[in-house]
Amino acid sequence: MTKIVFMGTPAFSVPILEGLLTEGYEVLAVVTQPDRPVGRKKIITATPVKEAALKHDLLVLQPEKISGSEELDQIEQLQPDVIVTAAFGQFLPERLLKVPKIGAINVHASLLPKYRGGAPVHYAIINGEKETGVTIMEMIKKMDAGGVYSQKSIPITDQDDVGTMFDKLSSVGKELLLATLPKIVAGSLQPTPQDESQVTFSPNITREEEVIDWQKTATEINNQIRGMHPWPVAYTSYQGTHWKIFKATITAEKTDQAPGTIIERSKKALKIASGEGTVLQIDELQPAGKAQQTIQAFLNGSGQKVQEGQKVE
Repeated sequence: MTKIVFMGTPAFSVPILEGLLTEGYEVLAVVTQPDRPVGRKKIITATPVKEAALKHDLLVLQPEKISGSEELDQIEQLQPDVIVTAAFGQFLPERLLKVPKIGAINVHASLLPKYRGGAPVHYAIINGEKETGVTIMEMIKKMDAGGVYSQKSIPITDQDDVGTMFDKLSSVGKELLLATLPKIVAGSLQPTPQDESQVTFSPNITREEEVIDWQKTATEINNQIRGMHPWPVAYTSYQGTHWKIFKATITAEKTDQAPGTIIERSKKALKIASGEGTVLQIDELQPAGKAQQTIQAFLNGSGQKVQEGQKVE
C-alpha cells in the first residue's frame, strides 16, 4: 500500500484528500495551515482540510512555517512514499522534497506553465481566459516549475467566478490525480519539462488590486469582480466609504458620461459608466458596516441617498 503525506488547506483540497482515502491509499498524516481567526468576531477556525482529516481520525500537523519545524521532523520519521500537495499555502523547503521515496507531486489549479503561483484561478478569470484546468506536476525547489505528469482543461463560462471554478477544478483534480498517481508509483510515467518561454505568474492578490478602476471597460471590471468572488472581493469607494461588489452585469448600453459616474439610479437598478463608453450594472454589494445584499435592497435602504450624476472611484 502506497503511503502518503497529504498537504492542503482550503475546501478545494478536501475532495482530493477524500479521493485518496477512498482509493485505499494510506494517508500517514495531513499537513495544513494553523487555525486562524475568521469573520468580524475573529472566531478561531480550523481549515476545511483539518476538519475532513479529523473526521477520518488522521494525524494532523499544523506548522506555522514548515521549514525547520518539528512537524518537518515528524514527516521525515513517517517515511512516506509520496507527498501530495493541493493548495497547501506554504513554500516547501528542499529538505522536505527529498523526504518521499517516490516523489512529491502537486495538484495545481492551472494549465502550467501558465499561472504559476498562489492565485491561478483568480487571474485566469480576471484576465478573461476562456479555459483553465488542473496540472499534476512534480515538485522541485523552484515554485510550480516542475515537470508535468498530466493535465486536463475545462471551460470558464461567463457565469463562473472563483467559487464555482474551485468546485469544478477540485473535482477534476481529484479524478486526474487518481488516474495519474498509480502510473507515477509504478514508474511508468515520466514528467515532461515545462516550456519556460510560456510561463506566466499569478501571485496572491494584493489589497491594491481589489480596487475597481472605472477607466477599464465593463467587461474588464466584471472579470475582476468574478475573479475576486467570493474572496477577496473587489471594491469601489463612494463618498468616503467602501462598497464591496459581489455581482454585476455587463449591459449593452453606451454612455458619454465619465467613467465612475452613476448614470442610472432607480428602485431596482444602479448603472455606472465604465471605460470606452461601456456601462456596468451592479447586482449585489456590501456597503461598509452592512451585510451583503441585492442592489434593490440597498437602494431602498441604506443607499437611498445615492443619486444619478454622483461618482464612485
